[in-house]
Amino acid sequence: MQITSKLPAIGTTIFSVMSALAREYGAINLSQGFPDYDCSPLLSQLAAKYIQNGHNQYAPMPGAIELRERIAEIIHLCYAADYHPDSEITVTAGATQAIYTALTAIVNPGDEVIVFEPAYDCYAPSIELQGGKVIFSRLKAPEFSIDWEDVRKKISPKTKAILINSPHNPSGSTLSLNDLQQLEKLTENTSILIISDEVYEHMVFDGKTHQSVALREGLRARSFLVSSFGKTVHTTGWKIGYVAAPQALMNEFRKIHQFLVFAVNHPLQLCLAEFLKDARNYIELKHFYEAKRNLFLKLTYGSRLKPLHSAGTYFQLMDYSSITQENDTDYAKRLTKENKIASIPLSVFYKEKPEQHLLRFCFAKKDETLEKAADILCQL
Repeated sequence: MQITSKLPAIGTTIFSVMSALAREYGAINLSQGFPDYDCSPLLSQLAAKYIQNGHNQYAPMPGAIELRERIAEIIHLCYAADYHPDSEITVTAGATQAIYTALTAIVNPGDEVIVFEPAYDCYAPSIELQGGKVIFSRLKAPEFSIDWEDVRKKISPKTKAILINSPHNPSGSTLSLNDLQQLEKLTENTSILIISDEVYEHMVFDGKTHQSVALREGLRARSFLVSSFGKTVHTTGWKIGYVAAPQALMNEFRKIHQFLVFAVNHPLQLCLAEFLKDARNYIELKHFYEAKRNLFLKLTYGSRLKPLHSAGTYFQLMDYSSITQENDTDYAKRLTKENKIASIPLSVFYKEKPEQHLLRFCFAKKDETLEKAADILCQL
C-alpha cells in the first residue's frame, strides 16, 4: 500500500524530539513550553466538582455558554472590546486547533498567507494542507521586529490573510501600538483577513500592555483572535483555547470546527468559567512570569551566554556564539546529552536557516529547577 504524503517534508516536531532526548538522558527540560509545577489547587477542586456533579456529556458545539460569557468578559475587561458569546466566540481544543480551523475556513488553493519567521511550527503546514502558499517575512533580529516595508512588498492580489503572533514564540518579542497601526493601514480597504495568535496575552513584561487586535476596530472587524487557557492557568495538557471573531467569520469557522472536534471537554470548560471569575487569576499572571524571567537572568548572569530581551511569553533566547560556532540544532542536542540540559534551537522556526547561534529556554519552571539549570549553564 502506497500513500502520497500531503506533508512529505515534515517529520516529528522539534518539541517532541528534544523532550524525548531530555527523558533519555535525564536532562533538565527547558525545551518544550510547559510548567513543571501544578495548577492552582482550587482549579483541581473545581475540575473534580464538575466531573462529580455529572457534567460529563457533550458540551454545546460552540462551547459551554458559561465559559463563552467569561471569555467575553475577559476580552472586555482587558481590551474594552465586545464579542457576543452566542455568535462570536467558540471554545476550541487548544490554540493549534483554533489556528488550523481558521485557516481551513478561509484559505483556498492558490491563496497566499503572510507569516512572520521565526514562526511557530504549526503555521506553515496548516496553510499548505489547504493548498495555500506561505509567504514568509523575516523579523529583524535581534529585536525580532516586523519589517513593514517588506510586508508591504509581499502583499499581492492573492494575499488572503496575515498571521501574527504576539507575544511572540519563540523570540519573546511583542507588537507595539505602532505595529497595530501599520497593520491596520496596510489592510484597510482590502479583503485581507488577520489570524492573531495571542496565547501569551497575559504575559507581557516591563510595564507594557498587550497590543491585541481587539483594541482596534479596523483590525477587530477582519480578525480571528486566538488564545489559550493552558498558558494562563498552567494546564497545557487540558488543551482548551478559544477564538473570538465577527459573526460572519465565526459562521465559517464553526462550519469546520463542528467536523474537527465538535465539542471540547465539558466539565473542564465549566471549571475554567468559575475559576476565571476572579480576574486576578489572569491579570496578575504577568507579575508571576516576569519574576521567573528576572530570576533566570539573574542566575545566568556572568555565564558565557548572552540573553536577548524577552518582553513577553515564558521563553528566553540565549546567544551562545562565545562558546561555540556549532549550528544550533547540533549544539542543542549535545547540550542535552553531555550537559543534561534541553533547549530548542531557533533555526527550526525558519524555512531558510539564518546564521544565528540562538537557543530558546523555557523559564516556566520551579525556582529550584531554574537554579539547577543555571548552575549547568554557568559552567559552559
